[in-house]
Amino acid sequence: MTLENQDFLLELLHTPSPSSMEVAIQKKWINYVKDFADEIITDHAGNAIGVLNKEADFKILLAGHCDEIALVINRIDEDGFLFFDEVGRVNAKAAVGMKVKVQGYGKEVAGVIGVNAQHHGGIKGDFGLEDLFIDCGAKSKQEIEEFVQIGDLVVYDRAPDILMDRYISGRGLDNRTGAFIVAEVLRKLADRDVKVGVYAASTVNEETNMGGAYFAAAGIEPSMALACDVTFATDHPNVNRNKFGNVKLEGGPVIAKGAPINRKINSWLENTAKNLAIPIQYELTPRYTGTDADRMRLTGKGVPIALVSLPLRYMHSPVETVSIQDINQEIDLLVECIAQLTGEENLNPLED
Repeated sequence: MTLENQDFLLELLHTPSPSSMEVAIQKKWINYVKDFADEIITDHAGNAIGVLNKEADFKILLAGHCDEIALVINRIDEDGFLFFDEVGRVNAKAAVGMKVKVQGYGKEVAGVIGVNAQHHGGIKGDFGLEDLFIDCGAKSKQEIEEFVQIGDLVVYDRAPDILMDRYISGRGLDNRTGAFIVAEVLRKLADRDVKVGVYAASTVNEETNMGGAYFAAAGIEPSMALACDVTFATDHPNVNRNKFGNVKLEGGPVIAKGAPINRKINSWLENTAKNLAIPIQYELTPRYTGTDADRMRLTGKGVPIALVSLPLRYMHSPVETVSIQDINQEIDLLVECIAQLTGEENLNPLED
């Protein structure tokens, strides 16, 4: 199974991008997108936005956030061990025994999340991040403080893998896959005669406060917005599908249904998927989506939104897993849906 420009996606996945520290990945994203975008816009939040057809009155904002969950150093003991809290929602059980890279103010520092040997009792019962620590090999607080200070961020030292030539697994696929997808949609639309303005945004801070999405939508004032994120796949053992639904890898992109979602946008996506013979899946977002869509929707006079997600296994773990086929299908779906718009569409649900 092939993925166009897979090397670019892997480059994004290799680049540390903890929420609030996205500059390095944004520079790589800009360097890729500048070759086909009419213009690149940045803002004070740190968003990177590629633009096509800026003069069009009808504007579509595509948002895929580039930040990943992380750890943050909150204490250093006298022996040089580092203690930490979370940036975004981190599973403490998945952290045990992992290699990490501390994004130190002095330099990047390798470390491991220590764990007591089973011979000495191991870790028992419920525990949280406050019960864990990072060992960087330092012998004292003074030694480690040459490179690391309170507030420095930490990511898992986990390179992406290709599984059976069909899946990609690694850390931070939530949601650097989304940043990749919106870039690829823009690239393919650059070769089409689009009638609408397209603003593809690699947004920041989604995992912590969704401020990037607010800045992007408030600055652009789009006619509509599409969030491109990930959602929970349930096609693996030990998941209650009666409770969490049935979403699977290679089942196609996932379209959200619920109160925040504009039904007209969903109908355009569904009709396009039907015409392209792309399978689609659904998730329910009755009150809110938990994604950039929520913040974009509530900017300015209000922005009609939809959410298209990539099925992902093992959310917020070092081994998040997605399907290459699903990525390809989501890109094709969004490209064709946007290419068919005339710019005369009415998103008011009470009007034809």
